[in-house]
Amino acid sequence: MTTGVRRRLGVEERRQQLIGVALELFSRRSPDEVSIDEIASAAGISRPLVYHYFPGKLSLYEAALQRASDDLASRFREPHEGPLGARLLRVMRRYFDFVDDHGPGFSALMRGGPAVGSSTTNALIDSVRQAAYEQILAHLGVEEPPARLELVIRSWISLAESTALIWLDGRRIPRAELETQLVHDFAALAAVSAAHDEEMTAILRRALKDEPGEGPFGDLAARLIALAS
Repeated sequence: MTTGVRRRLGVEERRQQLIGVALELFSRRSPDEVSIDEIASAAGISRPLVYHYFPGKLSLYEAALQRASDDLASRFREPHEGPLGARLLRVMRRYFDFVDDHGPGFSALMRGGPAVGSSTTNALIDSVRQAAYEQILAHLGVEEPPARLELVIRSWISLAESTALIWLDGRRIPRAELETQLVHDFAALAAVSAAHDEEMTAILRRALKDEPGEGPFGDLAARLIALAS
């Protein structure tokens, strides 16, 4: 008869385990509502041992949010192949996958709070927004964006955040509809800007030249035509 021997985790392994446990708890409740005792219990270790790996509650939360923000930023990465509308739709689906899986943590991160309102976590949020901005620029093939294009992209990123937060509060609108609507929103913001600026017109025409009629942008055009008639 043999008995199992519980392997002692190394320092980095234990840190990563605690971060994973914290993120799992944050997926169900706001970080402000999760205690170190709960994280220790879920990890199968004592409270003092948690403090052996992280000097304080905030440092563990920041480490967990760093991993979450890296994950969220990665959702905006998409191969530069195929029509832009289809690419943006895939990005929005992955974005809402994250929101769906980490609802309370996402909400607390974006709205701020005692556990997530530090300068470090604010910087993490900004890094996600900047990563999203740079990815969209790359999809448009623009290296030196004019001011109007920067306004369009950053406004759209803020709109995606606000839409996700409102959706989490009751989920009253089907998620798939919002994912498509946000792609339409991007096209609409860009079109309004292009109506006022020749440089934006050229950027938008280049972005839309390979769009199929059955894609998200073609669908928006058809809806607008129907609305106008």
